[in-house]
Amino acid sequence: MSNFIPEKLSVQYRTGITITEPVIPRRYTLTHSDLTGDLFLNIGIDYAWDKINPMRDEVLGEWKQRGNSLFYCVYLSIDQGQYNQNISAKRNEIFRRELPLALTAIRYGDRFFFNAYPHLDQAPLIINFMSAYPQFAKQENWGTFQSITS
Repeated sequence: MSNFIPEKLSVQYRTGITITEPVIPRRYTLTHSDLTGDLFLNIGIDYAWDKINPMRDEVLGEWKQRGNSLFYCVYLSIDQGQYNQNISAKRNEIFRRELPLALTAIRYGDRFFFNAYPHLDQAPLIINFMSAYPQFAKQENWGTFQSITS
C-alpha cells in the first residue's frame, strides 16, 4: 500500500454540503492522477459523475442508515466497463491493496465532519466489489475507519 501524503489530497465540497452537514445524503467520489499521485475528493449530495474517467478506478462511498445505526458503504467497479477476467483480476488486486489508502484519504479529507460526529469512526465499512465475475463480486465488512486509519 502507498503511504498517504495529506499534501497530495485536494478536497471539494459540492453544492448542498458543508464541512459538517448533512450526514445523509453525503456521498464521496475519490479519484486520482496516475501521473502525479494526487488524490481528488469530492463530497456532495450526489456522486461527482463529472469527475469520473473511463478507467473507472474511482472509489465511491456514502453514509447509509439501518434503524438507528449508520454505516459507510463503498462501491468499486472491478470490471472497468469491460469484461475481461484477467483485467478484472488485476484491478481487484489493485483495489484491495490501495483501498486502505483511499479510506484514509476520505477520513482525512472529511476530518471536520468526523470531528463533529466522532462516533462515525466506529461505523462499519461495507465494501461492495462490483463485477460480472462471481469470484470478484463480493460484499465485505472491512472494520471501521478507526481500525483502518490507526
